[in-house]
Amino acid sequence: MNIFKFNLKLILQILFVIIFFLPLQAKNLDKFNAGNYISDYFSGILLLNDNKYNESYNFLKKLNGLEESHLDYSLRYLYSLINLGKFNEAFSYSKQLEKKNLSNFESDLIMGVYYLKNQNHDLAREYFLKLKKRKRNSMLNNFVSDSLLNWVSFKNLDLNNAQNKINKIDSKFSNLKNIQNVFLHCFYNSQKTELYFEKLTLNKKTDFSRYNYFHAIYLSKIGKIEKAIKLVDSSLELYPRNLLLNQYKLDLENKRHKNSFNCQNLSDVVAELFYITANALSSQQIYTFSNFYLNLSKYLNNDFHSFDTLFAENFYNSGDFTQARKIYKEMSKQGEAYFWYSAKQNAKIFIKEDKKEKALKLITRTYTKLSQKNIYVTYDYAKFLKNNDQFENAIQLYTLLINKIKKTHPLYPGAKEGRGVAYERTGDWDKAEADLLSSLDASPDQAYVINYLAYSWIEKEININKSLKMLKKANSLKLNDPYIIDSLGWALFKLKKYQDSKDQLQLAVELMPADPVVSDHYGDVLWKNGKEIQARYYWNYVLNLQDVEKDLKDSIKKKINIRPLK
Repeated sequence: MNIFKFNLKLILQILFVIIFFLPLQAKNLDKFNAGNYISDYFSGILLLNDNKYNESYNFLKKLNGLEESHLDYSLRYLYSLINLGKFNEAFSYSKQLEKKNLSNFESDLIMGVYYLKNQNHDLAREYFLKLKKRKRNSMLNNFVSDSLLNWVSFKNLDLNNAQNKINKIDSKFSNLKNIQNVFLHCFYNSQKTELYFEKLTLNKKTDFSRYNYFHAIYLSKIGKIEKAIKLVDSSLELYPRNLLLNQYKLDLENKRHKNSFNCQNLSDVVAELFYITANALSSQQIYTFSNFYLNLSKYLNNDFHSFDTLFAENFYNSGDFTQARKIYKEMSKQGEAYFWYSAKQNAKIFIKEDKKEKALKLITRTYTKLSQKNIYVTYDYAKFLKNNDQFENAIQLYTLLINKIKKTHPLYPGAKEGRGVAYERTGDWDKAEADLLSSLDASPDQAYVINYLAYSWIEKEININKSLKMLKKANSLKLNDPYIIDSLGWALFKLKKYQDSKDQLQLAVELMPADPVVSDHYGDVLWKNGKEIQARYYWNYVLNLQDVEKDLKDSIKKKINIRPLK
């Protein structure tokens, strides 16, 4: 294995040297062909791709001048600088590139944003015009360059001419066009601003709940506080977990709201457009580029903490829990909604790190400190307790919640299901069954609730035919879900339909090969189908897995001992 790793590393280094040095001019070879320079550049790229921006920067900054023969170096160095928040340094380096006639899309973008931030709109326009004139190889660059040039031009246009520019945006970006039209009318203080906000947020095809916040901010700014409060309340009925709206509601109630976004401020509008770009990149798991645009957003509007939620999420999803924690720590100071959200996210990190006790202490301490605990906060806390084996405490909270809400409330099915699971885990089956049935009565198409109830019945060897029928429905609701397929196969096994059972359990094993229960079930059905050697293989496979419950291992050992090969 060590020899393989060494050879792979050597091959990668050789390939890197070939790719890296072929474009270099001969006169530059003496400076950059030393092993430490190669190592620095290679390390810088890998660390950048892993979102380790400080470490990447420390390697790449040693190679100043490399951009003259290797243009990709300047791109990577700029990404490291911006993602570290070193905007002034990135601006200075972009100026150096310009003097050497080595400017690129990113360096022109950085200089344009710098001048925009400093309200030098004429210079900003010059650099955004350069972006548009560049040969563009992506729809993303098209959107960014077109939008920036449009917005920096609006200072010199009336509303009609500005709207004509927006309407020329590619039809592929219809949602982005609609968003920009809203901001445009707000920017010009048009009488139609509220109408455009309402038209956008009433769109049922796309979740524009974020823009209810901007609408409320606008209403607050023009003195319509009561209308802003009503808008926030009605929006939260539809989107009760919207973090921006929840925090703004608390701020309005406490009369300490601060408008962190002004649609008549060009920098704020462009910051939001960069956020949209960053969000699109994040959804494609392109976190380095997403963070690049997020940092541009934060540079233009550093007071808007909504940007930080995506920033922290990017680090969390890329496995950098340290950076995510730092952001959540700062976010937690911005109000109770952010305080609760940050605690939930940090608790998730502790669970990922197998620190369940720390997670439980954090979430409990935070919940206790909250001055306002709405039903969604209580539901989230109860769910966290249930998922982390605190069943008695979870039952108490679910009961409190169920007593507060009607059967028609969207939280009712989940609260009933959560309490039912907690009852089942504490051994109170009668109450568990009643809650699970009540959950399905309120919302019949919950595939995982159907699966939980049906599998529980099968294990108790009751209602097996009914369970089979229910599991077929669950399977149609959630195609190719291995847990549901396993339950379906197990129901068929209990009904002695061994060939049909084998077909289902084989599929479940293929979808989830590392699950010990699924492999045990498959071993059982293989035995019933006369495949004794294969059955023993799967049973022994489970015995060799780590973190398998002792009861399951004991059961398998017993089966092997009492079932000798024929």
